[in-house]
Amino acid sequence: MPALHDADPEVAGIIAAENARQHAKIRLIPSENYASRAVLEATGSILTNKYSEGYAGQRYYEGQQEIDRLEELAVARARELFGAEHVNVQPYSGSPANQAVYLALADPGDTVMGMALDQGGHLTHGAAVSVSGRHYKPVQYGVDPATGRLDYEVIEDLARQYRPKLLFCGATAYPRVIDFERFGAIGRRTGAVVVADMAHIAGLVAAGVHPSPVPHVDVVTTTTHKSLRGPRGGMILCRREYAEALDKAVFPGLQGGPHNNTTAAIAVALKEAGTGEFRTYARAIVDNARALAEALAGRGFDLVSGGTDNHLLLVDLRGKGVTGYQMAKALDAAGIVCNYNLIPGDPKPARRPSGIRLGTPAVTSRGFGGAEMEQLAGWMDRVAAIRADEGLDRKARSAAYRKVANEVRGLCSRFPAPGLAEV
Repeated sequence: MPALHDADPEVAGIIAAENARQHAKIRLIPSENYASRAVLEATGSILTNKYSEGYAGQRYYEGQQEIDRLEELAVARARELFGAEHVNVQPYSGSPANQAVYLALADPGDTVMGMALDQGGHLTHGAAVSVSGRHYKPVQYGVDPATGRLDYEVIEDLARQYRPKLLFCGATAYPRVIDFERFGAIGRRTGAVVVADMAHIAGLVAAGVHPSPVPHVDVVTTTTHKSLRGPRGGMILCRREYAEALDKAVFPGLQGGPHNNTTAAIAVALKEAGTGEFRTYARAIVDNARALAEALAGRGFDLVSGGTDNHLLLVDLRGKGVTGYQMAKALDAAGIVCNYNLIPGDPKPARRPSGIRLGTPAVTSRGFGGAEMEQLAGWMDRVAAIRADEGLDRKARSAAYRKVANEVRGLCSRFPAPGLAEV
């Protein structure tokens, strides 16, 4: 990036340092991935220069000939890939997409229902700290304490009792397949509009690795990064009857002009997601998650729900004598990046929870397989033991983490990360 280096070496230096970090560390945050070079080039293109309020053929600015073609292409690719009747590719990300659903299909004060944040749900599904929990009356459901899985009978009983206007399904920390068909049936029986948030699993759905919500629910929202491996953006897919209301909620209800450079990158990512190579990749994400779960369980780690069916794992660390916060910090020092996370029924607060959340989309993009999952579980076991060892002082502990980090760098050097500049 010679122009950036000349114009602002400080920013260029930060980007170069982040590039090096993404090369050298194992990235296990489930919502992160490596976008392809083609997606990155579209994101950084001259399309950022163009303002385009409105929709194709109905803009409030002139000079939209190429922009209209671009947005129509992205919409057509999304409709084909997911089998949706209508698609809006303009939301700036997943949370704005969900907010558009509220604006279009509910009124402030209406009852809405979603998975609780501390049970694996998302902020925008009615959490008290979110606008979705402040402007609406939230009813929250969770997982069965004994199994760590959704209990659809309990969910239906709640829906029958409270009759929500909107019923959200989908999660950010739920390692099992979600029965979207069952949610759709619950909505029909209780009069709720069912909204599936598939932000985390969109790539798995596109590849046929996870059941699709599209045939079963009224509205589907998603990000375009995470397992879909696109840019930071959002989409809304819906039945035709909701199209006009949702389009008006996105624009002019919540935002002005779309980010045309992001629309271009979404179109590229959707094309990539329609290939046989991507389907193989998505299957490998799930295979790697299961392999990592098995390897961790074999080393005494307690997995919420006992394992995984998708791209992520939720790990209860109480049996290892460390908190999720401590483990996440220790792993980062050892070259392994994850996030600390609440577990269902967590006795600890959100900033110092008992668990960590792990995901395999990014490491699978690098080409990691079962052998690397086994090696990764071994490193994580070592790090947990180092952090729990009260006999180690700070200096000795840091030295032990650095030794693991050096081994991690050696593994990463054998698996170049896609899309990144060379270091």
